[in-house]
Amino acid sequence: MSKGGGKFQRKKEYFTKLSNLLVDYKKVLIVAANNVGSNQLQRVRQELRGKAVLLMGKNTMIRKCIRENLTKNPDLEALLPYVKGNVGFVFTNGDLSDMRTRIGAVKVKAAAKSGAISPCDVIVPAGPTGQDPAKTSFFQALTISTRISKGVIEIVNDVHLVKEGAKVTASQAALLQMLNIQPFEYALAVKTVYDDGSVYPVSLLDITDDDIINRFRKGVANVAAISLRIGYPTVASVPYALTSSFRNLLSVSLATSYTFPQAEKLKDLLANPEAFAAALAAAAPAGGAAPATATSAAAPAAAAAKVEEEEEAEDMDAGGLFGGGDDDY
Repeated sequence: MSKGGGKFQRKKEYFTKLSNLLVDYKKVLIVAANNVGSNQLQRVRQELRGKAVLLMGKNTMIRKCIRENLTKNPDLEALLPYVKGNVGFVFTNGDLSDMRTRIGAVKVKAAAKSGAISPCDVIVPAGPTGQDPAKTSFFQALTISTRISKGVIEIVNDVHLVKEGAKVTASQAALLQMLNIQPFEYALAVKTVYDDGSVYPVSLLDITDDDIINRFRKGVANVAAISLRIGYPTVASVPYALTSSFRNLLSVSLATSYTFPQAEKLKDLLANPEAFAAALAAAAPAGGAAPATATSAAAPAAAAAKVEEEEEAEDMDAGGLFGGGDDDY
């Protein structure tokens, strides 16, 4: 009776603790705990102390506790599909990216065991192995080129022994153990994020504020381009439309006698080429290139000059050299 009562009491305490965490914290990192031991979990708890709470437990108990709390917070139902496998929960109200970094920093090296799935590529480096020549046949069985140097076996070239995602064979595990190589590092792996009712993959935590701003700028630029193309004004396209209209007015002013205050300065510069050249030289940076503003301002002037030349050429073609048509001859 006492043993059963103690088990019931532990379950009750676990339910109470998990229920309180679900109320107190709005953010949860769902972590995979494959190949992670109790000592490593304790180190993670120490790393997160005061900032987050790591809770492990049986999935059936976790699901039952979440369902019992749905009346208080229906958004918790989004967690249920992810309560499967060897998972744990990190409850926090802090920065999720920082919590993920802290969790991933607690790593433990491990040997490669036969039948394990390799989480990374395993490269055996070239050089002396410390093994006596009697074990040469073992290396030959794995098709590893070796030679005898100073009484020990030496690997000639780097060997790509195990590929990422491949299963470690018994001979590969034996070789790595013989060479005292621990190629794997295990840590709690954050898989999914729950943020106040929203669930999304952990990869979204890699998005920075600069990424969001750049994407927003591209979206605004696309809206402006479409608006200008179809002639439908929007908040995004109005600045470009005003700029284009001003350039058209400036071109008309330069090609005619019509003027307005913003065009007078440029007209004065064009009327005095030496002053115009001096202004460009004064505004140019150390490299000697004219600034973009000066270049853009000069563009309408060049366009206007080109229009005037074309009009003069058309007049000469139409009226002849002396202003008369072909019938005058």
